[in-house]
Amino acid sequence: MNKIALGIEILLSDRAQLLSGARTGLICHPASIDHDFRHSADLLNQHKDINLTALFGPQHGIRGETQDNMIEWEGFRDARTGVMAYSLYGEVRKPTAQMLSDADVIVFDVQDVGTRVYTFIYTMALAMQSAKELGKRFVVCDRPNPIGGVGIEGNTLETGHESFVGMYPIPMRHGMTVGELARMFNEEFGIGCDLEVIPMQGYKREFWFDDTDARWVLPSPNIPVLETAVVYPGMVMVEGTKFSEGRGTTRPFEITGAPYADSYELAEHLNRQSLPGVHFRPHSFKPTFQKHVAQLCHGVQLHVTDREVFKPVITGIALIKAMHDLYPEGFKWQTPPYEYVYDRLPFDVIAGTTKLREQIESGASLEDIAASWQAGEKDFAERRQRYLLY
Repeated sequence: MNKIALGIEILLSDRAQLLSGARTGLICHPASIDHDFRHSADLLNQHKDINLTALFGPQHGIRGETQDNMIEWEGFRDARTGVMAYSLYGEVRKPTAQMLSDADVIVFDVQDVGTRVYTFIYTMALAMQSAKELGKRFVVCDRPNPIGGVGIEGNTLETGHESFVGMYPIPMRHGMTVGELARMFNEEFGIGCDLEVIPMQGYKREFWFDDTDARWVLPSPNIPVLETAVVYPGMVMVEGTKFSEGRGTTRPFEITGAPYADSYELAEHLNRQSLPGVHFRPHSFKPTFQKHVAQLCHGVQLHVTDREVFKPVITGIALIKAMHDLYPEGFKWQTPPYEYVYDRLPFDVIAGTTKLREQIESGASLEDIAASWQAGEKDFAERRQRYLLY
């Protein structure tokens, strides 16, 4: 285990002058903690040289108030700090001039999970846009990419498929920290705000989260453990189908199934494909909420046996393709809306393209699907290089 210093810790110990004399707004969530499990809102509020005047919460809230997609929360006065807290998840996802009227600088300290389809990085991007438009400074306190900063996998989001789970042309697994993404969003994609990134100390991009001494707190209700984040870049796509992605179980995104599936048939079919670093175990379960609630579902649990060679995106596609091919009468794509998109299939919103669904429907091989990503992966690896901090 390697000792690191988080961006928020460096900000408070060495760079607090960035906030001195400024009214400070903070974007945070339950995983915004230091090594002693102290929440960033409390740390800023207690700091003698910092004037915390506003809090902003992404999806699921500042302290974990909400559970699910498109379940909104209202603004309130935070009981611990006495500071007004505003929601950035709902019909209003971009901070308004009124919300920012009491802030001169916005601090972003949010733990991401390393997948394009995650709203937190777009909350950051939209807040950066507001900072540019309203003349506010923007400070990003960097945190680890929990699934490492080396692997890049998946198709690049296509123009015309932008959404709150994909605003910019990046692959599904991007291998960047939030600080690095902020630099890329700001320069490559033209936001152009007054940006300061506080890098971590002691961090190397090949680190997984548990290679560091940082404390894991679930960044959202359905990413309870690091293993969930490891499979999420592929398994999130199951949300675009009528199959359960394991919400309502204790291992969401690692468990998947449906009432009409055959656990052993599905597991055997997938294991025959010899996908690297993963084993599929037959598993039956009853979700306590969401899809197929209280119904007995049959499917698999993914067991990642070697995360260094595991390919989460093509593994997720292999699973969806197996569902599609084995259970043609039961398999269906999920219907809109999805994350405030009402006119596109949720799977296409997640994929950032229609091509991936069309490849599955037309019977394209896994090899051909993965090969179709290679040019985009190579291009992104080159484009991201100038924005890397580690």
